[in-house]
Amino acid sequence: MPDFAFEDQLDGLIAGVDEVGRGPFAGPVVAAAVILDRTNVPEGMTDSKKLSLKSREALFDLIISSAMVGIGEASVPEIDEFNILKATFLAMKRAVEALPQKPDHLLVDGNRDPKIHPSTQLIVKGDNKSLSISAASIVAKVTRDRKMKALSERYPHYGWERNAGYGTAEHRKGLLQFGVTPQHRRSFAPIRKLLESTES
Repeated sequence: MPDFAFEDQLDGLIAGVDEVGRGPFAGPVVAAAVILDRTNVPEGMTDSKKLSLKSREALFDLIISSAMVGIGEASVPEIDEFNILKATFLAMKRAVEALPQKPDHLLVDGNRDPKIHPSTQLIVKGDNKSLSISAASIVAKVTRDRKMKALSERYPHYGWERNAGYGTAEHRKGLLQFGVTPQHRRSFAPIRKLLESTES
């Protein structure tokens, strides 16, 4: 389970940073930055993908009410313009900038430095190791899942309320039947190939 071992090596305000949505065919990429209150830490936090929907939603509410939280996203046009990695870093930058206080250090999930803060520590599988990153992963995932559920009401043929825009069989079937929407990432190979096949 994640703990404060990484945080304990640093002084000052420490923000955990994580993103959700690098792999889907559709929708924005969403990042969160969280500075936990060490006297009021929600119990049961871990990698958001390991938690049930009910647990994630409950922890999201507890994190929002007890911690300093910043949320940022990069849109589908930005993903297509800059590429998914640069768009992810942009979402992270926006999440950190949205924090009510500027952090002294960042703990970032993964092995690529977004270069948005002079004191940044990268932690591979950080959402399993650092409570701050775990909190960020939960906030980012719940936020993005809710966005995709809302978008599914406008574009009901792709199952986004269930697959969050990932390339499931249901999503692919919807693409073949109903085509590409403005929320699809045209720079992603499956979408690009589908567009090319319909144009030829």
